[in-house]
Amino acid sequence: MLELDHLAVAAETLEDGREAVEAALGVPLQLGGQHRHFGTHNMLLGLEDGLYLEVIAVDPSAPKPAYARWFDLDRFAGFARLTTWICRSNDLTAHTKAQPQAGVPVALARGDLEWRMAVPENGQLPYDHAYPAVMQWDSAGHPAARLAPSGCRLKRLVVCHPDVDGLRRDLHEMDDARVVFEAGDAALRAEFDTPFGPRVLA
Repeated sequence: MLELDHLAVAAETLEDGREAVEAALGVPLQLGGQHRHFGTHNMLLGLEDGLYLEVIAVDPSAPKPAYARWFDLDRFAGFARLTTWICRSNDLTAHTKAQPQAGVPVALARGDLEWRMAVPENGQLPYDHAYPAVMQWDSAGHPAARLAPSGCRLKRLVVCHPDVDGLRRDLHEMDDARVVFEAGDAALRAEFDTPFGPRVLA
């Protein structure tokens, strides 16, 4: 079983990402923390329905790891944009055995939060990043419960890829009416209800 957990906006710097998301949605982000294993850091936005959004970037104060960073951040360049959707599994080991292209589970932590995430060896998710990063929480609680409410709710996440049938097939465990698969160039588009009306992140 796969459930939508959160969304990630990649940026060259956290400030770039914060400015982009706050301009798009009209609400402020909160400080997140560091991910020592991959040398990244983030900022967060609480969404309705137990979801959240993160802005993630390479942490310039952290040493570069000897392996590829997650979310393909080693190759990221340009404007801040929605690059990754993250799903949680109740059995990450079984998922990666059935879908080895998802990557190898890596144990991670930030503060008292602990989880495992499937990360491909080259850091690049399948289907040109239209495939979600798949994770399993190993600690109690969830980041969304710790975040101040923003008044933003995800209405739809549109996931586009030329091989949309293959993507649907490989994600048959996913059943969420908010997630819509469409044929087209690889891209993600998130549609939100906000205190300022409908807004879009892409």
